[in-house]
Amino acid sequence: MVITLKRREGMTHDEFTHYQRNIHRPLLMSIPEAKQYIRRFVVSYPVPAPNYPEPDYGSVVETWFDTMDDLSALFSCENFLKTVDPDHEKFVDLNSFGSIISEEEVVVG
Repeated sequence: MVITLKRREGMTHDEFTHYQRNIHRPLLMSIPEAKQYIRRFVVSYPVPAPNYPEPDYGSVVETWFDTMDDLSALFSCENFLKTVDPDHEKFVDLNSFGSIISEEEVVVG
């Protein structure tokens, strides 16, 4: 699963990054279902890149699961729905949230 996140209006990039790294991510990883179902979890943040346009997103999140059932189990469990999901509105522009459920195809490496 790949998720694109834009920061909430009025939040700086540094505030967004701090919140995602130090508050939201530990919250997600504190629920037992995250440890049970997530196999790999990567968050990418934009870096200064001269001669390139400003990034469209504050971060891109990649999450690997063994099965579609595991993905569904995480996002439908009570701990996620009551603890983790409500936290998104504190730092994410929920109107611009994007996601894709995908299968990775390695082309190089």
